[in-house]
Amino acid sequence: MKADGDRAESLALEFLLTRGCKLVTRNFRSRFGEIDLIVRDGRTLVFVEVRKRGRSRFGTAADSITATKQQKLIATAGLYLTRLSPQPPCRFDAVLIDAEDRLEWLKDAFRP
Repeated sequence: MKADGDRAESLALEFLLTRGCKLVTRNFRSRFGEIDLIVRDGRTLVFVEVRKRGRSRFGTAADSITATKQQKLIATAGLYLTRLSPQPPCRFDAVLIDAEDRLEWLKDAFRP
């Protein structure tokens, strides 16, 4: 399972890098949760949730980013931002991967 998650994150990272993003860190953890990728898209700091779904039986990859998951991501990002001064513009994106490894980048997937 972890190997699948690592592979999905690597696919997402390569996808974002080829679109001009720059990696800041992977797997930032806090007591609230984990952010898969933190990248820069120009001047914007982007907190990226990577979701892979093999089957749509339990909903889409986007459906799996629930309100509870969003709150954990927001809290973790808030902790990360306490390290930065001044704080850059930020957003929350998602990279969704389907069973055939097709990727979809949802910019500004949700807002705090």
